Amino acid sequence: MIIMGIDPGLRATGYGVVECKQSLVSLLEVGTIEPKQKELLQNRLKTIHDVLDELIIEHGPQTLVLEKLYAHYNHPITASTLGHVRGVICLVCAQRGLQLVEYSVKRIRQVLTGNGNASKVQIRRFVASFLAIDEAKLSLDASDALALALGYIRVDGGGVRRP
Repeated sequence: MIIMGIDPGLRATGYGVVECKQSLVSLLEVGTIEPKQKELLQNRLKTIHDVLDELIIEHGPQTLVLEKLYAHYNHPITASTLGHVRGVICLVCAQRGLQLVEYSVKRIRQVLTGNGNASKVQIRRFVASFLAIDEAKLSLDASDALALALGYIRVDGGGVRRP
């Protein structure tokens, strides 16, 4: 089973693709999509759409795991902006016939580390250690995306073991 995790953002959308075979997980690809900040909103969204579509075609995931929308009362505009990006991601899933699953950040952090309030840095450390990749080369957005994919496997895939 191939799973893609997505941490949505207009400045940086993190993605991670993993494969789970008989409870063994291996990394296929990880990175961030960073549209040019001076581009118009619609062009930034198109960039996210096009890159995700290419990744889906290349890796053929069965499931895409998306971070649930969270809006902090001090930053209400963020929810609107993330809504645009999430809409594009949902559209790509519909176009490619992918199963779309959503998890909250706290749920994923609880499942992976036992602490729903773990920091982004702690999650990056966990993901890097689990997948045996260099933590310094892993952005926080990309590690959050991988955490979503790993959390999905742990919750819905019967658990995972290190490769």
